[in-house]
Parts: sequence; C-alpha cells; structure tokens
Amino acid sequence: MAINLQKGQRINIGLQKISVGLGWNPNEGTGYDFDLDASAIMIDTNRIIPAEDFFIFYGNTDSPDGALHHSGDDPTGGNSAGGDDETISVDLSLVDPRVIEILFVVTIHDAIVRKQNYGQVRDSYIRIVDDSNGTEIAKYELGEDFSIETGIEFGRLYKKDGSWKFEASGIGYREDLAFFLSKYFKGQIIK
Repeated sequence: MAINLQKGQRINIGLQKISVGLGWNPNEGTGYDFDLDASAIMIDTNRIIPAEDFFIFYGNTDSPDGALHHSGDDPTGGNSAGGDDETISVDLSLVDPRVIEILFVVTIHDAIVRKQNYGQVRDSYIRIVDDSNGTEIAKYELGEDFSIETGIEFGRLYKKDGSWKFEASGIGYREDLAFFLSKYFKGQIIK
C-alpha cells in the first residue's frame, strides 16, 4: 500500500530502481497550456552540482553516470489520462559516488510571460514507483499549499548511513529553472 506523504515526512526507499513521476491538471481558461517541467539536480557534499551534466531536465535527459533518465517534456500536461506526465527513472546503484542528494524540482515554463502560477494548477503530485513491478510506494500531493509560486522543490532523495531515503520537501519559490541552476552551480561556468 502506498504512503501518502506530508510535507517534511521521510521514508526509507529500500530499492535500487525507482521512477519519480510528476502529474498535474491545469485549470481551464488561462489562455495558454500549462507546461510544468520536472528536473533533478544531483548534489555533492558541498551542496553543488559536480558538473553541468548532473542537472537532468528535458534538455539533458540522461545523467553522465547513467543513474537518471528523464522521459522528456510534456508541454501541456496531457501525456497521460490521469497518470504521470513526466517521469525521471532512477537507478540508485549507478549514482556517482560524489552525489549524496538528488533534488526534484518542478517549474512552470514561461510562467511570467504566460502569467501562470501554482494557484492555477490542480492535482499536482510527485510519486515514487518501484520499477520492478510498477507499484506506487509513496505519493506527495501539493494540494492547495501554493498560489503565487512558479517553482517548487517537491522532494529529495538523500543518502544517509549508506541507504537512500526520500523527503517530501514542498518548498515554493517565485522563480524559474534558471534560479535553481544558479543556486546549485554556485559560481561554476554554465555552457
């Protein structure tokens, strides 16, 4: 049975191969499709990305260690009827040893231009699925927590005492994808 996570709740993953799925439904009548973008930021002990390729999103779908794979962009939230719109597959056995945390963020593409925010999105969630059998093991639903935000730190996988755990973060920002890049690159050159 899947665990419905609350903000700040942590669980032990106990699996090697999982998928992190994102789903949402836009409210109608905003004039534009809602393009929510799932991204994963692989972070080392210094809280920075070891190299640019460790930032996984629709423009860089595979991590250099082969541990993460992004399913690709869903510009409308319509990739599935009631299922995940974007998915990041994770093989924890392949994660580069420098990486101790994988942060999952979701941003609204062109939110400022389109005058969009999470207050206009319904039923957004992140969930963890056991890849061996397709069983959902945990789900974190945003609910009505955010209204003016355009970027959300949904959750994070982190390594502690040799095992991987997941924490439902639920931290909102009025920022775009570039904000997260600058936050975790910390002075590195971005090509």
